[in-house]
Amino acid sequence: MPRIALHCSHEQIPPSRLLNSIVHAEQAGFTGGMSSDHFAPWSERQGESGFAWSFLGAALASTSLPFGVVNAPGQRYHPAIIAQAAASLNEMFPERLWVALGSGEASNEHITGDRWPSKAERNARLRECAEVMRALFAGEEVSHDGHVRVDRARLWTLPSVAPELLVAAVSEKTAAWGAEWADGFATVNAPVEHLRRMLDAFGREDCRRVLQVHVSWAPTDEEALAIAHDQWRTNIFDPPVCWDLDTPEAFDAAAAVVRPDDVRKSVLISSDLAQHVAWLQEYAALGFSDIAIHHVGQDLDPFIDAFGAHVLPELA
Repeated sequence: MPRIALHCSHEQIPPSRLLNSIVHAEQAGFTGGMSSDHFAPWSERQGESGFAWSFLGAALASTSLPFGVVNAPGQRYHPAIIAQAAASLNEMFPERLWVALGSGEASNEHITGDRWPSKAERNARLRECAEVMRALFAGEEVSHDGHVRVDRARLWTLPSVAPELLVAAVSEKTAAWGAEWADGFATVNAPVEHLRRMLDAFGREDCRRVLQVHVSWAPTDEEALAIAHDQWRTNIFDPPVCWDLDTPEAFDAAAAVVRPDDVRKSVLISSDLAQHVAWLQEYAALGFSDIAIHHVGQDLDPFIDAFGAHVLPELA
C-alpha cells in the first residue's frame, strides 16, 4: 500500500494550525505530509496563504514524516533559490523532502509584474529550471541565459542525497514529457481510467508517483457537501481557466454559478468512511507510491481523528 500523507493547504489554514495538524496526523497514523505553495488563496472565503518554505522547516523538525511540496520555479521564484531551500532542508532532514515542479498559475505568479507566458513557454522555462536545479544539486557552478537567467550560482551547502524533482502533471501529454527529465510524478484525483492513462504515459514504476486526493468528510452528507461547496467551488475549473485567472476575486466571480453538486467532479464527498476507504483502495490499486489526502474543510482535527481511526487501518 502507498504512504498516506496529509495535505497541508496554506490557502485555507494558517501555518500555525497546519503545524499542529501535521503533528496530530502523524500521531493518528498518517505516514507523510504534502504542502501547497501559493501566494494567494483560490477564494476570499479561504482567506489565507502562508509561506510554504517557512512551514516546511517547522513541519520536518516537528515530525519524522517525509514531505513533499508543489512548486513553480521561473517567475515568482528563481530556480537557484528553490534549489538552495530544498538542499538546505534535505541537509537537515536527509532524504525527507521531494519537490513537484509545475509550470505555475497566474494567481500566484502575476505578483512579479512580468508577462504571464503561454503554456508552451512556461513548460520550456520549467525544463530549464529543473536542469539548473539538478546542476546546482550536483555541486556545479551554473550560468544560464534562456527563459531564466543564472549568473555563476553555486550551492555551498549540499545534502548527501539530492531532493527528488517530480513533474506536476494533470494531462497524459505532460506526464509523458515529464518522464524525460523528472524523478517521478504527481497528479490530482480524476476518473480512474484517466489516472491509469497518466501512469502509462509516465511509463515508469521505479520512482515516486504521488496522487493528491481532495475529500470532504463530515458526520452527515449534507455537512460534507456544504463544506466542499463553500471551500472548493473555485477549484473545479479545468485548464486553462485555472491557470489564467489571476486573483481570488476573479475565481469567486467565475464560481458564482457553481452548484453544490458540481463540486463532486473534483472532491470525493461522503459522510461514509467505508466509502472513503473504497475510493482510496481503488486509487492505491493503480500503483501510486504516495496518496496525499486533502480534506477541503478548514477544521482538520475531526477529519484526522476519523480517518486515523477508521480509514488508515483499512489501507494498511
